[in-house]
Amino acid sequence: MSKLLASINPLTFQKKGTHAKALIALAAVSFLWGTTWVGSKAGVQYMPALQLASIRQCLGGAIYIIFFLFKGRAFPRGKEWWPILILSFLNFFLSNSLSTWGVKYISSGLAAIIGAVFPLWLVIIALIAGNSQLTLKSIIGFILGFIGICIIFYDHLHDFLNPDFRFGIFLSVFGTLCWAFATLYTKKQVLAFNPYFSIGLQMMISGIALFGVTRITGEHIPINEIPLPSWVAILYLAIAGSVLAFIAYLYALQHLPTEQVSIYAYINPIVALLLGTWLFNEKLNAFILIGGLVALVGVYLVNEAFRKRTAITTDQPVASQ
Repeated sequence: MSKLLASINPLTFQKKGTHAKALIALAAVSFLWGTTWVGSKAGVQYMPALQLASIRQCLGGAIYIIFFLFKGRAFPRGKEWWPILILSFLNFFLSNSLSTWGVKYISSGLAAIIGAVFPLWLVIIALIAGNSQLTLKSIIGFILGFIGICIIFYDHLHDFLNPDFRFGIFLSVFGTLCWAFATLYTKKQVLAFNPYFSIGLQMMISGIALFGVTRITGEHIPINEIPLPSWVAILYLAIAGSVLAFIAYLYALQHLPTEQVSIYAYINPIVALLLGTWLFNEKLNAFILIGGLVALVGVYLVNEAFRKRTAITTDQPVASQ
């Protein structure tokens, strides 16, 4: 995998990057992917969520495709398209777009916490498939994760009377489930195609498909009526969230242990919570802070136990939110 990363990394002109540079790249990933939840929240306030996701994915995908074509990469052929189409459906058409749609109805911080617990789905899927067994560490992690979620939602019990809130929770949870399936599928298919060029192709395919969905359902506004705040959010999500953050993620993977790089998943929700409170006056109290911390500790324990027993790691591209 390291040779593959080195051959296609946009930062290969700095192959001998120092440990300090890799840590800076990891910090950038931890911050930028945390801000994408807030960026999505800002954008969907003024336009349909699926239309925003469509434009973002098309722009981000175009940047990737142009770069790799410039690098001389050939388009996939024949059966090579099948895993790309499947991952496009799971990673972007479902996971990314549903997560974007979800923040229209719930806070960006809450959505980020839900997104961070996706490793729990990996364990549940593996258990159902008979590919893993629970250890003491994973059992403790599951219990902590459940307690943390209960603490968070204790302060949101009255919100469940609101159908929009329930719908937003459903969209966000289902989005993380799709992301988990995509992660497992990517692990199996990673040697069958260029996973990084594939990200751009996945984005473009999903973006075009979502464009069709918004036209069929009528959930769109004319391009010239999209307000400036939404365009700013779209450009930020496409460039900073989908391109720059992923390049930094790839660079960090080349120079740091996978376990160390994976901490970005636990920092993202903190960034989203703080920015959401600052920019949108989203609720931030002891229930959310303590519950979020307990849940993330639980996810960490489960993820570590699962990683050691099944050798499923995060050393592959994952869909940024």
